[in-house]
Amino acid sequence: MSRTMDRSRWTLLQPVAALALVAVVVGVPLWLVVVTSAKSQGDALNPSLALPTDGWHFAQNYARAFTEGRVVRAFFGSASIVVPAAVLVLLFGSMASWVLARRTSRWLAAVYAVAISGIVIPPAVITLVLLLRQLRLAGTLSGMVLVYVGIYLSTAIFFITGFVRTIPQEVEEAARVDGAGPVRTFFTIVLPLLRPVLATATILICLYIWNDVFFAFFVIGGRMDTLPLNLFQVASAGVYLNNWNLIFAYIVQMSAPLLVVFALAQRRIIAGITGGAVK
Repeated sequence: MSRTMDRSRWTLLQPVAALALVAVVVGVPLWLVVVTSAKSQGDALNPSLALPTDGWHFAQNYARAFTEGRVVRAFFGSASIVVPAAVLVLLFGSMASWVLARRTSRWLAAVYAVAISGIVIPPAVITLVLLLRQLRLAGTLSGMVLVYVGIYLSTAIFFITGFVRTIPQEVEEAARVDGAGPVRTFFTIVLPLLRPVLATATILICLYIWNDVFFAFFVIGGRMDTLPLNLFQVASAGVYLNNWNLIFAYIVQMSAPLLVVFALAQRRIIAGITGGAVK
């Protein structure tokens, strides 16, 4: 009897413990960022969870970070990279995943292993920059887009291949009986069915590219305004003091677009993860 009661109590405590863990892991850093972004420069020298001691400075900090970080120009710079890179990654990744999921052979299994190896193998940055210089793509928007396509294509193939395997092949066979070729079958039958996993892959890839500063610094550093690169302008606005209040205010503004996208697509994102990546 006591064991049954203990199990029932633990069953009731599990969701409470999970919520408490989420509140600590997510809530504490979020609170630190928001509160520090509302403090004065002197009050934010040592970021802490404490409330501002000399009043809230939301308007001043966010306006200054918006101006010094050139948020509008940086937003369009980041969007001009993220949108084409994500579209190409998802398109090429979907095509490759469809072939890899539907055809079974040893050499295609080896191709799949090589295709997803980019998830764990880091790209050689120096070699990458030298190659872009040889192709005259260094410092260009096209070069940056191609870099991200090459880096994150493995992630898309990994997610989408597992999802394609859950789609009944009878749907595609019916399209072939009606006279549809491979291209028409893919775009009219397969691609619409991939919307849940494409939503998942989209938010992950956009998150990686949107927040990337490492590759952007080496490829287009100083030649284009992007949100992560312009964060340096905000961080170095003061000569002698660390502008943590402006830095966190800028981070909030930089993260807002992705938060909106995630809020709108969260159902499909969860469906894509449970429907493809874990199968």
